[in-house]
This record gives sequence, structure tokens and C-alpha cells, in this order.
Amino acid sequence: MSLVLRDLQRAVPLRRAPLRGRLQALRSVLGVRRFDLGVVCVDNERMRRVNRLYRRKDVPTDVLAFPFHENLKAGEIPQPEFPDDYNLGDIFLGVEYIFQQCKEDEDYYDILTVTATHGLCHLLGFTHSTEAEWQKMYQKEKQVLEELSRRTGTRLQPLSRGHF
Repeated sequence: MSLVLRDLQRAVPLRRAPLRGRLQALRSVLGVRRFDLGVVCVDNERMRRVNRLYRRKDVPTDVLAFPFHENLKAGEIPQPEFPDDYNLGDIFLGVEYIFQQCKEDEDYYDILTVTATHGLCHLLGFTHSTEAEWQKMYQKEKQVLEELSRRTGTRLQPLSRGHF
């Protein structure tokens, strides 16, 4: 199904083709290519507003995920009954925030990919509110990123490493 990638910011130059390719590869690794996915790239100000509105945190962040299918068990693939329900949801990527957090030796598109993986895991029911949940999410991210790295020749590490 479709991948909608919107760039609603001008703070950081963004080449959509490489990001789109990596997002498609992630969807393939996760086995969710038949689901629609929206990815919105935003600057710090827009991310701060969205974070404040939905999480009551008045700060920018790297990623926010809005699942279409709520109450999924961690890692569960949705089983839609209707064609219109083949939708994973939307991910907001704080590309300006991510760019500012990148270390000099890190590839910006690698970090965008890792962050998008984290968001996709949230869309599939993973959370990290407890240490047990964090461990489960970390393992899933690690598995997905290892497979993606194998396919692309990169060396990607989970975002949630050390974040609980």
C-alpha cells in the first residue's frame, strides 16, 4: 500500500528519495508493506506544538507515533476486517531535532532510519513505559535494524539503547 512522506519544514535540507527507500525497506523487514503509512518531517517548533498538544510536554522531540490500530499487543500485526483499515498510522519525525542530536561521526540518514524504526515499533504496539516493555522494544528494534543492516550494508543500532 502507500507510503506518504511529507516534509513540512525548511530548517534542515532533506532528500526524500533516500529516506523513502529506507522506509520502504523497513516496512518490508517488519512485514507491513500492505499497510498505509504516513511520515511527516517537521522542525522543532512544529514538533514542540504536537508534543505539547498530545503528550503535554512543551519541548521538541525526535519522534511521535500515532497508531491507527490502538491496543495492539507488542509486535502484533493488525488484522483488518475492511480494506480501509489497512493503515498503520502516522509518524512525526523531528528532523531538525534529530539533526541537532547527530554526532559528527554519525550519518544523518542512518539516524533518521533508526528513529523511524522506533516510531514504527510504536505503531505496532511496542512501548517503553516499564523496563520489561523497554527490553521487548529494544530487542525488536535490534532485530529489525540487524536485518536492514544486512540488506543495506549499514551498521544501525536501536534508538532505545540505554533510554529506559
